[in-house]
Amino acid sequence: MRPYKLIIFDWDGTLMDSESRIISCIQAACRDAGIEAPSAESARNVIGLGLHEACRQLLSDLDEEVHMHVQIRYRHHFLHKDFAPAQLFDGVMLMLEDLYLRGYLLAVATGMSRHGLNTILQETGLATYFHATRSVDESASKPNPLMLYQLLDYFEVKAKQALMVGDTEYDLKMASHAGMDALAAGYGVHEVERLLPHKPLACINSIPQMHQWLLGGCGVN
Repeated sequence: MRPYKLIIFDWDGTLMDSESRIISCIQAACRDAGIEAPSAESARNVIGLGLHEACRQLLSDLDEEVHMHVQIRYRHHFLHKDFAPAQLFDGVMLMLEDLYLRGYLLAVATGMSRHGLNTILQETGLATYFHATRSVDESASKPNPLMLYQLLDYFEVKAKQALMVGDTEYDLKMASHAGMDALAAGYGVHEVERLLPHKPLACINSIPQMHQWLLGGCGVN
């Protein structure tokens, strides 16, 4: 195993169980815009993309004005409405605290907005453990590797010294495009069958298992 210095986590579906909340907000936003709400499966498929890219994929037969309306209403529902609760997966706090104290550089690369990410980091108390974060607002939507390039430049770390951890094929494709190793969170949004073709180092079934894998497979120089 490579002795990784930097571990970059996706957020939704990797650290936080937010699938139901995101699907509910997408469906509500579409209804607010006067269009038919997508099925849960269709909405689930775009989790991990930036909101603009998600709308382009999910509502490809509709014009940009509708996309913008849906995006505005989605942000409203996600930040201000009490839909299905989003909670950290069991063991996340313990894992991040342990990795932080062991000297890993920790970062987040997410399709969330900057405002949404900052809000969630403060609400969960996890902000202190991450040395840097990138959202789609200051970068490009996955699977474009720009977020990863930005983080590598920020930390002055080479791609071979970093690991991307995510639960969607968009995360794994992004890592591949950046020349970076990836670890798949098989308990998240995309089925294991969608993750394995992208050749992650391993497909993990839970946060405790991820914690142990990281401790056993990634020594710090």
